Amino acid sequence: MNEPKAKLWNRDYCKTMVSNFMLFFSFYLLTPLLPIYLDEQFHADKDVIGLVLSGYIVAALLVRPFSGFIVDSFSRKKVLLCFFFLFFICFAGYIGAATILMFAIVRTIHGLPFGATTVANSTVAIDVLHPTRRSEGIGYYGLSNNLAMAIAPSVGIWLYSVSGSFMLLFWISLGVALLGVVAVSQITTRERPPVKDKPKMSLDRFFLLKSWVLSINIAFFSICWGVMSNYVALYGKLELNITDGTGLFFALLSGGLIFSRLTGAKTLRQGKLTRNAIIGGLISCLGFTLFACAFGAWGYYLSAVLIGLGNGKMYPAFLNMFNSLARSDQRGTANSSILTSWDAGMGIGILIGGVLIEYIGFSAAFWATAVSQISATLMAIFITRPYFRRNTLDQAMN
Repeated sequence: MNEPKAKLWNRDYCKTMVSNFMLFFSFYLLTPLLPIYLDEQFHADKDVIGLVLSGYIVAALLVRPFSGFIVDSFSRKKVLLCFFFLFFICFAGYIGAATILMFAIVRTIHGLPFGATTVANSTVAIDVLHPTRRSEGIGYYGLSNNLAMAIAPSVGIWLYSVSGSFMLLFWISLGVALLGVVAVSQITTRERPPVKDKPKMSLDRFFLLKSWVLSINIAFFSICWGVMSNYVALYGKLELNITDGTGLFFALLSGGLIFSRLTGAKTLRQGKLTRNAIIGGLISCLGFTLFACAFGAWGYYLSAVLIGLGNGKMYPAFLNMFNSLARSDQRGTANSSILTSWDAGMGIGILIGGVLIEYIGFSAAFWATAVSQISATLMAIFITRPYFRRNTLDQAMN
């Protein structure tokens, strides 16, 4: 007699998705417009803009390994609630930042709770899923931040075009983050029994050592996102004269992400992880190369769809791969490891992008992203796939 299939969309899993949506919506409402804000408000050069915007990446990199340790060591809900509240409070700093130095300090400090909250929220989401639905659930979980990425930049750009006020956007982000705190407070998690005979302090508690190959690979992928996501609005305004179309770009990008995650859930459930990662990488190669070719508006928008479709397959596969290399008591560490690696690449991308745009031009920066994407995909095929197959704890995964 067949056992009833475990429920995927349980109440607490849905709450984690809502809180994750609020987290990323409040963040991405501002992200594409901050370069324009720094340019108009403080008349900052492109390399200075890159330096200021990369501050939160540096902070997130510093906190994420420790946040993984904290999430695995204490009550995950309490840790998540604490980090999310700090994330919410930091938005008030943007409102009061009167100089570019003050803004840079606030942006950097904001990276600390952002980095920790993303680790804690994704770990709680995995905890509230039934073990038989985790691979599928991890894939769907990303829909919440993909949906936020689809809506938030479009809403932010529209609000700015209508009101011309960055202060309004800062206040809205503050309010949305508060709603996220409320959603987290309603989550119910099971108490985890303490793990016995485990070293109190070891390097593997802060970074999943077995994931080092995957970490390098995902960092190369995220370099592309560091350049594209932070400079696409400035590129559209200065080079293509389609500032109002930046919202559509992000909507198409996130539409591709959402469609790819929805259609890829079945293959994730079947354990076809490396296959999804490689196919996603190849599709993204087409997207980033098309973006770099600068064929005009049609290439600009089509590249968004392709990048979204590719990343929607690649990232959930890698997230599952990281967790497949970890024990159950290392889920926080596994999540912090992939996010730390992603942030490292993002930070490098933001800095390199700012320098290349300032001293050479947008074309050089975007061709650098295409090269990084192609390199990452080749690494996934020839290095990461065989390494993962040798080291995964679940031999059914491939």
